[in-house]
Amino acid sequence: MTSNIIAKSRLLVFFGVLLFINVNSFAANRGLPDFTDLVETYGPAVVNISTVQKQKSKRSFKHGIPDMPEGGQFPDWFKRFFGEEGEDGGFNGQERKAQSLGSGFVLSQDGYILTNNHVIEDADKIIVRLSDRREIEADLIGRDERSDLALLKIKADELPVVKLGSSKDLKPGEWVLAIGSPFGFDYSVTAGIVSAKGRSLPRENYVPFIQTDVAINPGNSGGPLFNLDGEVVGINSQIYSRTGGYMGVSFAIPIDVAMIVVEQLKTDGHVTRGWLGVLIQDVTRDLAESFNMDKPHGALVARVLPDSPAEEAGFEVGDIVVKFNNNEIDHSSDLPPMVGITPINKSIPVEIIRKGKLKEIKVKIGELPKEDDIKLSSSSRNGSVKISNRLAVVVSDISDEQREKMDLSSEGGVYVKEIKPGPATDAGIRQGDVIMMMNNTDVKDSEHFQEIVKELPEDKSVPVLVHRRGSPIFLAMRVPEEE
Repeated sequence: MTSNIIAKSRLLVFFGVLLFINVNSFAANRGLPDFTDLVETYGPAVVNISTVQKQKSKRSFKHGIPDMPEGGQFPDWFKRFFGEEGEDGGFNGQERKAQSLGSGFVLSQDGYILTNNHVIEDADKIIVRLSDRREIEADLIGRDERSDLALLKIKADELPVVKLGSSKDLKPGEWVLAIGSPFGFDYSVTAGIVSAKGRSLPRENYVPFIQTDVAINPGNSGGPLFNLDGEVVGINSQIYSRTGGYMGVSFAIPIDVAMIVVEQLKTDGHVTRGWLGVLIQDVTRDLAESFNMDKPHGALVARVLPDSPAEEAGFEVGDIVVKFNNNEIDHSSDLPPMVGITPINKSIPVEIIRKGKLKEIKVKIGELPKEDDIKLSSSSRNGSVKISNRLAVVVSDISDEQREKMDLSSEGGVYVKEIKPGPATDAGIRQGDVIMMMNNTDVKDSEHFQEIVKELPEDKSVPVLVHRRGSPIFLAMRVPEEE
């Protein structure tokens, strides 16, 4: 009995030792990556960029300085800050130099350098400092505000260059590394992982950002984001921060998007983008149910802009774009970058869901206008008021003055004058909204609104299109069963 226990104990110890060896071997094989070779090889291709802007001081202190005796003289230190005293007793504006600091990287041995537009914006002079400490003034080849990219050129030969990769192959969880000049500390190296891909940021509709947890701070802007193979997969561009410093969320422009911009800047000096001409939003779970969809996906069309490619192709408000040029649209943010890189005047197949049915539309892509403000027409309506007890709202027709003030794009719609607790408030409709469409039917006026409300199905979500502060938005509304 004792010998059996001893034998079993020895066997357990043996397997324990094997397990310990295997776990440690696994940990060694899956240890943290070593970035030293990467930094030594490609670090010299990263540059520091500083700019100078000449600013004319417009301060005049003739009437704004307290306790200054009449006819008195200003001290020397005051003049150094604010300029010489003028003949009128104030101060003549003097030229001051403002500097900004950022990063960039060398694309080619003949001196092409890529950085962020916001690094060099409004610069009178751009200075590139190389890893060998040479400082060379750069020429601006072109810049693009929408992608926040700028292409520079310096007069130099046989420069160290980066190796370009593809951002398409990146996966969340993959290691990445950044080199730049945070707070002016040249050639700082930070590492992290890819947190997500295809991020859409406010007013940045044409860039599907790479989100990382790499430490990025002011001065890193424009610097490269490397993968473990030493390939540049992104350009570090933005951080999410409540303090102005790094908080674990950083964003990089995919290199695939950047190189499309670079080629256009090289050849034309500016960038053109494809344009569809629709305002879109995500499809929520409730909206998916209201449109009889199996699951939420696609880009819901909230407005079709006048004289746009979408209007010419026959797009309608309420259409849901699920495929563009044979590419799946999962979120609404997927669509703008796809449209943006499409060649102008190219006909593209677009798959949509319209009133529950799948349909394909051919659209000829136009050029994105320089000005996004499009003047929309107005029309007249009388001011009759209608009450819908079923939805607990009071609506009225829209006057010419209201229509012009609210910048409504088409005829029809009703103005929400009053609203009480009920289906409309549960859906998110507010006083001051304009209801343009209900259950896939355009609302012509208050009389027509009442007719539509009477026909709404019970206990089923229906889509409602409202205009709020000049912007269209779809809401899902459910009318409960009558008791």
